[in-house]
Amino acid sequence: QVQLVESGGGLVQPGGSLRLSCAASGTFFRISTMAWYRQAPGKQRELVAAISSGVNTNYADSVKGRFTISRDNAKNTVYLQMNSLKPEDSAVYYCKAVAYVSAHLSYDYWGHGTQVTVSS
Repeated sequence: QVQLVESGGGLVQPGGSLRLSCAASGTFFRISTMAWYRQAPGKQRELVAAISSGVNTNYADSVKGRFTISRDNAKNTVYLQMNSLKPEDSAVYYCKAVAYVSAHLSYDYWGHGTQVTVSS
């Protein structure tokens, strides 16, 4: 079983910054891709950014140039640095990790989410 615990959400003014963290713990062989998704009220959950176990990253067009995803493999932790925040970035942000429970078997695990509100 793998647990993901997010932190770092909160209320920030437009143009401000926040840094989200998500730490994976439990029993697993290794963690491959880690990602951040978000879901605003009345909208579908969408991918914000993802990072492979190496250095490959991808971002939603709406956050390119403003958000940066990174990870610390030694700590099984992924980060999302969010700059120049806009009201439309307000959502519950979820962490997802692809964890291998054996050499060839993986599952997707999700955190419980952390609220980000951008408002003046």
